[in-house]
Amino acid sequence: MTLFSPHHLEWLSPAWFASIVIGLAVGFAAGALHFRSLKSVARRLANGDLSAIALQLGRLALLGAILFTMALFGAQALLAGAAGVFLARRRVLAQSKAEAET
Repeated sequence: MTLFSPHHLEWLSPAWFASIVIGLAVGFAAGALHFRSLKSVARRLANGDLSAIALQLGRLALLGAILFTMALFGAQALLAGAAGVFLARRRVLAQSKAEAET
């Protein structure tokens, strides 16, 4: 058994905890990329650039693929990854609000 082989993580083992930490980090990174690119997509759509639709679909597909991959490593990795996405969303929105106020 390798350290991160899907479906073989024993409850409360070091690999189980590692999958949570890695899931949170990867989820945060994916969420930050996802939500930071949203501004660009919205601006392109507002300007009538229809290629933004493909970019939006790509953003959603990439985030979905990352979350699906996390699900292969168990519920703990998926939930940690989803939490990372939500934390990234909160951070990106706070940064956008701070930029708008200045």
